[in-house]
Amino acid sequence: MSDPIGFIGLGAMGLPMARHLLAAGRPLVVHSRSRGPVDALVAEGARAAASPAEVARQARTIFTMLPDGPDVTQVLEGEHGVFAAMAPHTVIVDSSTIAPETARRLAARATALGAVLLDAPVSGGEIGAIEGTLTFMVGGDAAALDAVRPLLAIMGREDRIVHIGESGAGQIAKACNQLVIGGTMAVVAEAIALARKADVDPAKVRQALLGGFASSRVLEVHGERMIKANYVPGFKGRLYTKDLGIALDTLAAHGVPAPVTAVVAQLVQAQTAAGRGEEDYSAMAEIIFGLAGLTR
Repeated sequence: MSDPIGFIGLGAMGLPMARHLLAAGRPLVVHSRSRGPVDALVAEGARAAASPAEVARQARTIFTMLPDGPDVTQVLEGEHGVFAAMAPHTVIVDSSTIAPETARRLAARATALGAVLLDAPVSGGEIGAIEGTLTFMVGGDAAALDAVRPLLAIMGREDRIVHIGESGAGQIAKACNQLVIGGTMAVVAEAIALARKADVDPAKVRQALLGGFASSRVLEVHGERMIKANYVPGFKGRLYTKDLGIALDTLAAHGVPAPVTAVVAQLVQAQTAAGRGEEDYSAMAEIIFGLAGLTR
């Protein structure tokens, strides 16, 4: 039997990612703050660990998928964290979305302890995690990435595992990803608002746009959500607010003006302020619709 793989953080993304590893026959040892997903995976053949340190005692390859930088820091550097118990040459793959400087600092600490930390945030949302079609944007040691690439290919598409560069580069790519998604989503919402105000069927407008240069995955998936007002979360608005905060801080650190992203950030903040932060982040469209005087 192959060595066990560790997986820490079994939320909306982490749980289906871990399930793919199990389904591929990989022995898995898991830990999460919530007991429910741990019990579910144990019933499917995984082993439970009482702490991140216990995961590290059993696994030499460890994945983390956590909400934010402080969570990753606690899981790795905390009293019962991975760094306290891991063996030399352990490879940690952090697929959380965190600040690039945090990723670089934790990678340097891992190196000092004889391990490797890759920052490998993902794109594709909960749908991609469930379907096993995630994109991985990876920063860090290329040889370590080559070693874990077969595991990433179980959870995502092999042609979408991209080595971006040194530690922190994966998180820079993820910030860029969130900028493009947010700007596109806001404009798609404006287009749907225009169609509705002009008494034109927005579904037919979307169908037409999907056949031309305006086509995008955002228009395909989130445009349909906006038309149907189906905001069951694939990615919650409050988490996107966090991601845009990271992106804006990163833009400022590099002296890059971002007037479009600043407006998008305000739209998502308004979504959260309106009590819709637990809905999908595409519910920012409802803020635009409201500004246009549109009601359901």
